[in-house]
Parts: sequence; C-alpha cells; structure tokens
Amino acid sequence: MRVTLVDTGLGNLHSVERALRKVGADVIVADVVKDCDAIVVPGQGAFRDFSRALDHGLGDAIRAHVRSGKPYLGLCLGMQALFDSSDEAPGCQGLGVFPGHVRKLNPGNPADKVPHTGWNQVEGLGGWFYFVHSYVCEPADRSIVCGWTSHGADRFASAVRKDNVFAVQFHPEKSQREGLMLLERWLVSSR
Repeated sequence: MRVTLVDTGLGNLHSVERALRKVGADVIVADVVKDCDAIVVPGQGAFRDFSRALDHGLGDAIRAHVRSGKPYLGLCLGMQALFDSSDEAPGCQGLGVFPGHVRKLNPGNPADKVPHTGWNQVEGLGGWFYFVHSYVCEPADRSIVCGWTSHGADRFASAVRKDNVFAVQFHPEKSQREGLMLLERWLVSSR
C-alpha cells in the first residue's frame, strides 16, 4: 500500500515516517497528493501556518483525495485541519471536511497545564497515548467522535472517524507500542 506522508513544512515527518515503515507501509514523503492509496497528514505548530500550507492547491488535493473514498489519517494538527476554523487563527480556514471548529483547551485548574503534554488515556480506543497540544476539536456532529480524553475538567474529542477518514489529536508515532498498534490497525483496515 502506497502511503503519501504529506509534507506541509510543519515538522515531525521523520518520526511519523519511521513508525509507518515499521508497521509495513510503503511511504513517500511529498508536498503533493497524487498516485497514492492513502495519505497521512501530520502536523506540529500553528493552525495559521497549516492553513497557509494548504493554499496553492494542496488543500484542494487533500479534499479531492477524501472525496474519492481513499483513506486519510490525520495526526494532531492533521486532525484539527479537518474542521472549518480554529480559535487559534481567526479568519484562517481548515479543510472543512467536517463541520465544527477548534477551540483552546480549558482544563479549569491552573495545575493542569496548557499545553497538555504527556501520556493520557483515550476512552473508546482503549489505550494510553502521547499528547502535545493546546487546542481541541469541537465537531458539530458528535457521532464522528470515536475517542474521548480528559485533561482536568475539559473532556474533548481525541479521535474522530467517518467513512475513509480517521484522525487523532495525539501522536501515535510517539506513543510507543500502543501507537504502533494503532497505525498498524489503520493500515490493515485501509487496504
């Protein structure tokens, strides 16, 4: 299975590429989406920079890939980009694959720091995964949420799935055995 790891210029490509290869993916790193069976859209950094990276045809190519029914896996910012907009970057557009927006994480207690960094449990996926983020997705359609996580008083969607699209707020490539198992399950189910 040929997987394009989409290079938006926003980091963590090497660790994602290594993890995908470890579970058996034939990975190509590219800033274009074509001639592939599936795409993985990772991301670290700011929504504004990601939104700008989607200009010049990349966003349209990703949306066309999703509409074609081919598998999409979004990691961290790659999940947030699926939605319409983000409070982090007012006026910047996401991919609009799912209605909803991205809001600031609000744990309620100053002891529960933002950014949320470290291991946390994902209800619905049955494991512990590694998170590094300050913003969370608010899907308009909660039926797409397949994983929930709590950070202090804030309970947020940490995984979404609908048809050929699966995305997670955490970093499976940094989540050791659990993360590799999740990537392998996605790869097998995408064939």
